[in-house]
Amino acid sequence: MREQIEERLATLRQEFEAGRRMLADLEARQVELQQTLLRIGGAVQVLEELLGTGEPAVGDAPPGDATAGEPAVNSSTADGRVPAASV
Repeated sequence: MREQIEERLATLRQEFEAGRRMLADLEARQVELQQTLLRIGGAVQVLEELLGTGEPAVGDAPPGDATAGEPAVNSSTADGRVPAASV
């Protein structure tokens, strides 16, 4: 009986460690993707301004709004989470 418990414990520890590594990899990929999207969004905004399309950039207020042309304020942190104070 004890041997079975020890084997199961060893198996669970291996699965736990594998899951922890997988989670760390996913978190790193999330950060990379957020940075990529930020760069792409910036490039889109620059190109739209160069073309003078007059179309609001992603996140900007619609035309006629008092804040039109000002960048949208993002209340999330760099890792995409909303700070506790703003929840």
